Amino acid sequence: MAKVAPFLVHHATPLPSLKLHTSPRNTSLHARHSTPGIRCAVATPTSNTPITNPAGSQDEDLFSFDRYMASKAVTVNDALDRALPLVQPERLSESMRYSLLAGGKRVRPMLAIAACEMVGGDEAAAAPVACAVEMVHTMSLIHDDLPCMDDDDLRRGCPTNHVAFGVSTALLAGDALLALSFEHVARGCAEHGVPADRALRAVAELANAVGTGGLVAGQVVDLASEGADVGLATLEYIHIHKTARLLEAAAVCGAIVGGAAEEDIESIRRYARYVGLLFQVVDDVLDVTQTSEQLGKTAGKDLATDKATYPKLMGVDGARAYAAELVASAEAELDRFDRARTEPLRHLARFIAYRQN
Repeated sequence: MAKVAPFLVHHATPLPSLKLHTSPRNTSLHARHSTPGIRCAVATPTSNTPITNPAGSQDEDLFSFDRYMASKAVTVNDALDRALPLVQPERLSESMRYSLLAGGKRVRPMLAIAACEMVGGDEAAAAPVACAVEMVHTMSLIHDDLPCMDDDDLRRGCPTNHVAFGVSTALLAGDALLALSFEHVARGCAEHGVPADRALRAVAELANAVGTGGLVAGQVVDLASEGADVGLATLEYIHIHKTARLLEAAAVCGAIVGGAAEEDIESIRRYARYVGLLFQVVDDVLDVTQTSEQLGKTAGKDLATDKATYPKLMGVDGARAYAAELVASAEAELDRFDRARTEPLRHLARFIAYRQN
């Protein structure tokens, strides 16, 4: 039986083996997709999706994930707005702000803040790394949508950056956001009293998640694999690097600036790795079961380009079963922590599993 996540960055704790579900592949992948008109109608995050509560405990019932997520989104959006004022050249600033402030679920910043709070840190300490990770994520979306990459014209219900501002400006806006992310960590951590050694470690963690240990490596292999006969091992490599690694870095950076012990950091790393894979598995399922209007981006694109996805290799039912296993594994990594402090991360895993866009 194949092992999940055989390709790991050099410093990460290996994930345990998970059973891959190989259900029959007769489930149709050809869902009906609407042809999007180019209009800026940002898809509404589905934070009100019912969250299954297996434990059914009274403590869990007292925690409102909706309120928590909405509160952190407001905090992050305000911080991002302040971090990126309109400066000269205005067109570059406008392009950067267009994508950075376009909404979204803010999952990565929330991961950083929740991980920091779980280990005893506070929101203020986590805010610089939370914003920095969202800047990196936005850069990756701008670049991913370019004609030389995925060549997409819709993102979060709006025209993609290169459609709105031109390819050259979009490329440079992504570059500028990447540079700003590291400046923001360095300056922000100093302003909030985060010890220099923690800030330096967070910078190294984030840098590794972007380059050859992370999303760039995943994107290269993803592009090289288009039209090829790709197996599960290669698919796992792509998505561990392209998607999961940045989610992992968000949580780990939050734990680092919060002063977590080494063994706690590694538990959080494994949790986030599971959640990162979960995010991609669900993304692949939604791509073949939802419309472009529901997703806020072009639906069915992977199927149209014959791209390797979890539903393609495992079937839709198999991919959903794999997602359920990833949720359980992620939550198990939180058992070492105080239960009340883990609630945001437990609910986040379920939110990602049951989201509809």
